[in-house]
Amino acid sequence: MAIIVDNRPIGSQQPCYLVAEIGLNYNGDLELARETIDAAKRSGADAVKFQNYVTEDFISDHSLTHEYIENGKTVVRSQYEMFKAYELSESDLEALSGYCSDLGIGFHSTPTNAEGVRLLAELGVGVLKNGSDYLTNLDLVRAMGATGLPTVLSTGMATVGEIDDAVRTFRQTGNDKLILLHCVSNYPCDPKDLNLRRIDTLRDCFGCPVGLSDHSESAMAAALAVGRGASWIEKHFTLDKTLPGPDHRFSADPEEFSAMTAGVRLAEQALGSPRLGPTDSEEEARQGWRLSCVASRALEADHPLQRSDIAFNRPGTGLPPKGVDWLLGRRTKKALRKGHVLTPEDLL
Repeated sequence: MAIIVDNRPIGSQQPCYLVAEIGLNYNGDLELARETIDAAKRSGADAVKFQNYVTEDFISDHSLTHEYIENGKTVVRSQYEMFKAYELSESDLEALSGYCSDLGIGFHSTPTNAEGVRLLAELGVGVLKNGSDYLTNLDLVRAMGATGLPTVLSTGMATVGEIDDAVRTFRQTGNDKLILLHCVSNYPCDPKDLNLRRIDTLRDCFGCPVGLSDHSESAMAAALAVGRGASWIEKHFTLDKTLPGPDHRFSADPEEFSAMTAGVRLAEQALGSPRLGPTDSEEEARQGWRLSCVASRALEADHPLQRSDIAFNRPGTGLPPKGVDWLLGRRTKKALRKGHVLTPEDLL
């Protein structure tokens, strides 16, 4: 049974759900956040995602630093100060949620404590998201499951045992609305490290819809993931890759996200049906290009057909080549020209 998120079924044979992860890329500016949401909508995103973390939940050592590339230059910042600058307040979340609702795009966020989970549930989000760094925080996973809401768990950096712990913890709440994301926590992710076959492994091991948290710099990875059965794609999104901040450089801009969207939708069309047989669009080609048994020379009436009287030519509107044995020894009703397509009506 498909999981329903914002009135959209998520699962096998359903259109892939595309999430623009804005995260820190709003740069602490709600107006930039709104402009980025607008761009995500135009680029084909079904939803946007933010992060309603509390910095103190995961950083107590203020000496920790984060190094990243910004417009070709290396920047080193205090982790605490960096994350603190991008925190979203309750009123910020409410404003962004309402803006998305008015625009007709899904909204969800990644919390780091039970209070953040409660706040999102009260805002009426259609789904919760747990980041890869918090997969082993089973208290938070349990709090998410207890809401009854569909929940996405990212599996970056995780061992199979850690994934199993999180899945079991979530399901013990009685909530079966679980989506797992294959994720490689490298920013950006080199194609050789993508390991998209893990999508199959996660689906087979845990029996739930699986998607991709895509940190690669290619539009191709998402389309390939859909080929592996991905039901959900999340990708970092920015209005402008040259903006200051830690995540803009490896995020998709509107042009790149649009290309990813087009690739995913094309992949869905191309996957089509597993049923063997000619497609509806092949029927005309089938008649025009397949072979029929035809007269290899002009034949008189009442002529007993021999193998040398029969050739295999286009079009495919007569007896197929496998019917040649049935034709042998049968007599023609009338004279036939060379190349005549043989049918049972031609024979006595």
